[in-house]
Amino acid sequence: MASMKKVKVELAGRSYEVRVGAGLLARAGLWLKGEGFSGRAVVITDTTVGPLYADVLRQGLANAGFDVTVLEVPAGEEQKSLETAGRLYEKLTAAYTERTTPVLALGGGVVGDLAGFVAATYLRGVPLVQVPTTLLAQVDSSIGGKTAVDHGKLKNVIGVFYQPQMVIADIDTLKTLPEDELTNGLAEAIKCAAIRDRNLFNFLDINMNKALQAHTGVLEEIVLEAARIKAEIVARDEKETGLREILNFGHTVGHAVEAVSGFRLKHGRAVAIGMMVAAEISSRMNLLDAGDVARLEEVIVKAGLPAQVPDLDKKEVVRAMRHDKKVRQDRVRFVLLKAIGNAFVSDGVDLALVEEVLVGWG
Repeated sequence: MASMKKVKVELAGRSYEVRVGAGLLARAGLWLKGEGFSGRAVVITDTTVGPLYADVLRQGLANAGFDVTVLEVPAGEEQKSLETAGRLYEKLTAAYTERTTPVLALGGGVVGDLAGFVAATYLRGVPLVQVPTTLLAQVDSSIGGKTAVDHGKLKNVIGVFYQPQMVIADIDTLKTLPEDELTNGLAEAIKCAAIRDRNLFNFLDINMNKALQAHTGVLEEIVLEAARIKAEIVARDEKETGLREILNFGHTVGHAVEAVSGFRLKHGRAVAIGMMVAAEISSRMNLLDAGDVARLEEVIVKAGLPAQVPDLDKKEVVRAMRHDKKVRQDRVRFVLLKAIGNAFVSDGVDLALVEEVLVGWG
């Protein structure tokens, strides 16, 4: 049987495990049974992932004695809405979902966010199991309990912290990802390493080609170590009142770049640009050595990610940043680096410096 490694997210009374390995989907049913669940189970997935992996998951659950309902939504960010959530509530009712019925979110970040939000709010909360199938979701969004839907033009504006019972990261699901989706996820892995773990950063540097070729052992190591970092941070600051903010490294500029591109730029690519801007700001504030800025750029480029702002109006990007919820009196809360592996949050970054870095660059 394929090997499986575990990372524990330690939260008072609500701790759970992230299970990482190849060939894990088929074992989900037995694990849930082992946790005391029985009766019905609901799988929420999308039209991209469902045809690939829903049957394996369904069969494993059925073999463990569960009566399984699979609900499929169309693929795409626009499904992260109250309308789609409303349709899912109706289907959960039709499937006789009870307060003890586990909901399994099988898919990437959109499905994880949407199904997580639905599980958190239906019957005031039913058990949630995250089954992430993209690298981005496995290293980042499936861990930590953030669930949300978009509203109007605002991303993730309606949401709730709701921790899963378990996260099952099956590395085999990454084999069907196109390379640009692996690249997208590697941005969040690089982020985790840059803020907290120089050893993981070195591992990424050395093994980047294998990661892009979906090498099982390498991806397993990356997911496991990124999960460890995220679990440690979430355990210390579940609701993002302090330390957890460092997970936003690269995201302040990243979100602005995403918005200005009309969300044509993938999240990982936007975060990579944001990380380079944050590193350059750290360097100009005499916090970060130029050698570390160069190393970060090298690893970002190796992953196939952009290290410079694409052809976007940079003044527009600064304008979008002014609307960021982290801005106070023209100063923005920014995650900066003192070294690779050592991040901190500063609210002393002047937007004029951000503009200077963005406009005089690339």
